[in-house]
Amino acid sequence: MIRKITCPCKFDGTQQPAMAYFAEGNEPRPLLVALHTWSGDFTQPCANYADLCIAWNWNFIFPNFRGPNWLEDGCGSELVVSDLEDAVAHMKKTADVDPARIYLAGGSGGGHCTLLMAGRRPDLWTAVSAWCPISDIAAWHRECLNTRCRGYSEHIESACGGDPARSEHAAKEARKRSPLTWLPNAADLTVDISTGIHDGHTGSVPVSQAIRAYNLLAAPEDRISEADIAFIVEHERIPEHLAAPAADPAFAGRVIHLRKQSRRVRLTLFEGGHDLLPWPAMEWLSRQNAAHAPDWSAGKPAPETGGQTELAK
Repeated sequence: MIRKITCPCKFDGTQQPAMAYFAEGNEPRPLLVALHTWSGDFTQPCANYADLCIAWNWNFIFPNFRGPNWLEDGCGSELVVSDLEDAVAHMKKTADVDPARIYLAGGSGGGHCTLLMAGRRPDLWTAVSAWCPISDIAAWHRECLNTRCRGYSEHIESACGGDPARSEHAAKEARKRSPLTWLPNAADLTVDISTGIHDGHTGSVPVSQAIRAYNLLAAPEDRISEADIAFIVEHERIPEHLAAPAADPAFAGRVIHLRKQSRRVRLTLFEGGHDLLPWPAMEWLSRQNAAHAPDWSAGKPAPETGGQTELAK
């Protein structure tokens, strides 16, 4: 069963907590590194990931990576990067891990850190799955100001040491902690980005954050224009000139409003808000192997419910 462990951190010599599961048997098994949300830590419920890893006999770790993102040591800091490097190293040392099947996944703040680690350490992962991610910290600070989500602006100021629009120090910290700064390094990594089309209205992260991450990795001719991004964000629907995608059985009947795949990145906007859907994430990851080309085919339906979870904030 899943249990608490600690991982040694090379950055500051501490022992960092995590929840983990070690696959049974004597043959190499996949490893999933799953990430908590913006305001969470390693004690956040993680059964939606862990239960599938146990059922599939995968290695699993749910690290703390310095806890909530309002802390200076959290929110994509150098300590966060180091802790996640160390989590992978610890699992490789203590479990029998298949090096061709090492995956990273998370939603919301976990989606932010998934994309950040894709750019900071693309060599660690076979494939990554980011859900309703924040890709630009300074832009999200502006988007949350004077709204019902203003608390996240306060979190960013706490982590970055000020308002990125008013402080050069805070602006520098925001850039360093933003996936968009690092994602060009992930050009050769297989990256899947998904978000509900109503996020930013019923949720806290505008879908533009996910789209711009996709655009940075996509070929120029496959990118979504700024005019189309503005339309999608304002109207919560897709411009008519963008082709309607086919259904994906892994999404349990939810409408797929937009799907774009280019180079080694895919973007999906589905019917929903600030949602992580564990089954589509895990089913897709399970088909990725470093020894083969990325598999972008539609997924299989979940055995039972399809595994929807609205993310904790």
